[in-house]
Amino acid sequence: MLSPDIQKSLLKNMLLIRFSEDAIADHYKEWEMRCPVHLCIGQEAAEVGATLALKSSDKTISGHRSHGHYLGKGGDLKKMIAEIYGKATGCAGGKGGSMHLIDLEAGFLGAAPIVGSTIPIGVGAAFKSKLSGEDDVTMVFFGDGACEAGVFHESLNFAKLKNLPVVFVCENNLYSVYSPMEVRQSADRTITDIVKGHGIEAHQLDGNDVELVYSQTLDAVAKARAGQGPVFLELMTYRWREHCGPNFDNHIGYRTEEEYQDWLVRDPVALYKKHLVETDVLSVDEITQMESEIKASVAEAILFAKQSDFPAPETACGPVYKG
Repeated sequence: MLSPDIQKSLLKNMLLIRFSEDAIADHYKEWEMRCPVHLCIGQEAAEVGATLALKSSDKTISGHRSHGHYLGKGGDLKKMIAEIYGKATGCAGGKGGSMHLIDLEAGFLGAAPIVGSTIPIGVGAAFKSKLSGEDDVTMVFFGDGACEAGVFHESLNFAKLKNLPVVFVCENNLYSVYSPMEVRQSADRTITDIVKGHGIEAHQLDGNDVELVYSQTLDAVAKARAGQGPVFLELMTYRWREHCGPNFDNHIGYRTEEEYQDWLVRDPVALYKKHLVETDVLSVDEITQMESEIKASVAEAILFAKQSDFPAPETACGPVYKG
């Protein structure tokens, strides 16, 4: 049984991600955000349940769909929105955009759009922690498409070989851009089965059950921290909006409206609000107040980003690379 404080944090963090991305989608049409955005609306339980299981000193690293991981790990909302607007007050100085978020103070090592590219970097961070004798775990986020990259298998092998304190979190939202699993991978085994073949403990979970994700991730992080080696979690979830952009794309034919509606019924935010009310953790009025406060903070972040300055031209060449 989770404490009420943990349950409230789980809901609050999911609402922060949902309302932040709703605002990004609403304002994107104003043409002031000029970078691509990959939204994670519908996947909030996977991201919040995983990140809340970490200590502040633990590290995370992500890919192109990274807003939820960044905010879940304690990244600065204003800096994230400002980065998407390309402003100097952004977490990457306005030079990276949505797919290159970073906040070392929060333990968020960064994100990159090249599919699978940050998996070995996260493994390297875990290797550094082990060599340094640090009590840190590194959590590496990626989607199901990254599991088809060769570096995914190389990273799993190295992490197992060196018994590294790393937790791999695959958010399986069933599609790599517009390609479903059945045209990319054999139906005779799951991604979790593949990982078990590397000798790594692996579990497939309902990624829309935030308490389940949190509890299982707590266990995985504890094992990694205790020197028991890497753990892999495959979280089954679903993105509501298009692969890249603020719109909906059911009309183009790669997924059916029936499938989409089935997943809407499993909305992790709505279901968890209902659960907390039914178990007397929060009242409807308390949730409404929480939502109002979060929406106000999101609106403040949008205004902050719009009023911030663009990077000065003379800063264009640095710091953009560290050798």
